[in-house]
Amino acid sequence: MGIERTDQWLRDHFNDPLEICSRLKPLDKDKSESQFYQYLLSFGMYRPNRMTKDIYHNLLKDHIWQRVEHIFARYQKKWNGPDIPVYIFPFGKRRNSRSEMKGGVSFKEGMFLFLSPFYKDEKELEALFVHEYHHVCRLSRLDKPFQQYTLLDSLVMEGFAEYAVTKSCGDDYNANWVSRYSDKELRYYWERDVKKHLQTKRSEPLHDAILFGKGRYPDLLGYAIGYWLIENASKKKRLSIQDSFTIKSEDMLD
Repeated sequence: MGIERTDQWLRDHFNDPLEICSRLKPLDKDKSESQFYQYLLSFGMYRPNRMTKDIYHNLLKDHIWQRVEHIFARYQKKWNGPDIPVYIFPFGKRRNSRSEMKGGVSFKEGMFLFLSPFYKDEKELEALFVHEYHHVCRLSRLDKPFQQYTLLDSLVMEGFAEYAVTKSCGDDYNANWVSRYSDKELRYYWERDVKKHLQTKRSEPLHDAILFGKGRYPDLLGYAIGYWLIENASKKKRLSIQDSFTIKSEDMLD
């Protein structure tokens, strides 16, 4: 497995993303190609247009597929992680800054990176990979059906993934949501909005509303709360990267 040749898929089927998604069907058997494509779009998957075609060509020029392959080999060995397929596609959302021109989403069986050609600093590319691959490693080692995952599980999942970025790449490469809210603000939101809903299942709308920050909830609130929980826990007890793959979510509330 490893890095899938999505560069060739894009060469042959750039204007037909549903054809590309038909090759990804095993990752989510409950969704049609169209539904899965819509799901990927929410995380940064491209739409066929002139801008994303230019991004694709620039990714080729920057040898992104080969560069990610080297990063993958290093972390798979370092973390004794699973050998899963990695799918790279152009980033398709419009953002205000270059630092936001990337995204990703992970499953137990594979991961997606949505990239734009702004990775002159290799650590920036590595940081995105570390975050998403940490998800894969934790999902593969936790003995819990995905349907039973709760909001607490998701908070801890995101928090540990970005904690791995801190440890592997340094504070300078953390996502901007790590420092978006003050400690005082996070404590306020935790007490008012989050703590009472920790057992909300991921299939319930409230889960995504809090995690991603929708409606009355601030942007990416759950992500920020997740990192805050892990950071606070790490001040009380030493947390290694290997611990972060298997420790139970409930243990982060002690």
